[in-house]
Amino acid sequence: MSPANLVRLLVLGGIWGGSFLLIKLSLEGLSPMQLVLGRLLAGAAVLLVIAAVRRIPLPREPRIWAHLALMGVVANIIPFALFGYGEQRIASGLAGVLNGTTPLFTLLVAVAAARIGASDERLTGSRIAGLCIGFLGTVVVIGPWREGALGGTILGQVACLGAAACYGIAFVYTRRFLTPSGYPPVALSAGQVLCSTIIMGLAAPVLARGPVDLKPSVLLSVLVLGALGTGLAYLLYYRLVAEAGATRASMVTYIVPVVAVLLGALVLGEPLLWNLFAGAAVIIFGVALADGRLGGTRRRSSLPPSIEAPAPAEPAGARR
Repeated sequence: MSPANLVRLLVLGGIWGGSFLLIKLSLEGLSPMQLVLGRLLAGAAVLLVIAAVRRIPLPREPRIWAHLALMGVVANIIPFALFGYGEQRIASGLAGVLNGTTPLFTLLVAVAAARIGASDERLTGSRIAGLCIGFLGTVVVIGPWREGALGGTILGQVACLGAAACYGIAFVYTRRFLTPSGYPPVALSAGQVLCSTIIMGLAAPVLARGPVDLKPSVLLSVLVLGALGTGLAYLLYYRLVAEAGATRASMVTYIVPVVAVLLGALVLGEPLLWNLFAGAAVIIFGVALADGRLGGTRRRSSLPPSIEAPAPAEPAGARR
């Protein structure tokens, strides 16, 4: 990997790892559903402007829009809300570590889909071992032996795991129904975020009610979370994929939890517990094993839609 691409990888990991800190800060003045609406509005604005500047038309087929609308719910609204709910109850760093289980959920969903002919994934010995090790790491992170670990915070941890599972479902769905469409990445991502923004906007009078405190730190966090994490980081990722390849770009999966934990400790003073580091290491090892990185072979990246947005394997006009 060239020095420029290494910088892009580190910046990308920093942006997505920092998202969990921004969620925590945003929740100081917004409810989880209000946060979802805010970050979707900012993300949609950035992606639509990018599509307009690059003169990339949005899809026209109703069938594609139906898929994008469903993806907007499964890959945006539900997981964004679950992370917001979860971070009301647990540390941002812990949420970032639990997000690291996404590739494990992706593989589980892909294997299940293969049984009905909707995926070409198959279980192997290394994948089974990687799944078991990865979920063992999740248990270590949760630390059920600690006093009070299974109290109110367990709901927050389950919510974050549910968000990771949503990303796993959405990734497999994307590969099955959207990747073959041939539309450029910007068109599909802008369309998906636009759909989720419209759906959330219609549901907001019911789901996003309550007081709002848009103090500067909250407003800035929401804008950066949507515009940078959903919009500009997306372009950075596809530039990295185009030049370094999907396999190397997928290493961002290992950077995100580390950044989330460090920022949570430095900015918010979150405790650095031994089981958080140990569990994160076990999860990363399990993901690497399940992804074929430790067995001498590598397969296509199993990144979630939050990291690998719904799109063809290569950005339009780019060659890996």
